[in-house]
Amino acid sequence: MGLLDLVVLSISLGSDATAVSICKGMSLYKIDLKQVVIISLYFGFFQSLMPVIGYLFGNSFSTAISSVSYYIAFILLSLIGVNLIIDSFKVDKIDGRVDFKAMFPLAIATSIDALTVGITFSFLKVDIILAIILIGIITFILSFFGTILGSIFNNKHGQKAKLLGGIVLIIIGTKILLEHLKII
Repeated sequence: MGLLDLVVLSISLGSDATAVSICKGMSLYKIDLKQVVIISLYFGFFQSLMPVIGYLFGNSFSTAISSVSYYIAFILLSLIGVNLIIDSFKVDKIDGRVDFKAMFPLAIATSIDALTVGITFSFLKVDIILAIILIGIITFILSFFGTILGSIFNNKHGQKAKLLGGIVLIIIGTKILLEHLKII
């Protein structure tokens, strides 16, 4: 998986956090820089943490299933992508609080897919340090602007971000499988 693939994957992983950030921005009465940074840090941190956990878990059994790892990567990324696409058609209500009790469950929920991707990273021998740095920074930036944009735009844009992210994850999973099968 090259640098461009990691950047695109990072953007895709950050899409659900961006969608939630847009909703959070819409739910805040007044946007201030502190709230925007808090929201962005939660999402960026957990999007970086979860792939590490998945990577460590995946490394513990990756040699045993290395012959089917590309199929697993395809299946996992496709399932995550389909889930994002399905979620893009749901309308979620999010409150305007940015405290731990409000942000922790959102950060965990939006980063579960990153945990699964971390398992995939262990199969593909991805540079985990580069991957988590890119995922964290890109998610932070997307969440930062998503929160600000949420105060400006309506909820339809958040759903479109999930839809696009799901499609991109399926494309990346398919690309990994087709490269392994030497079709592309």
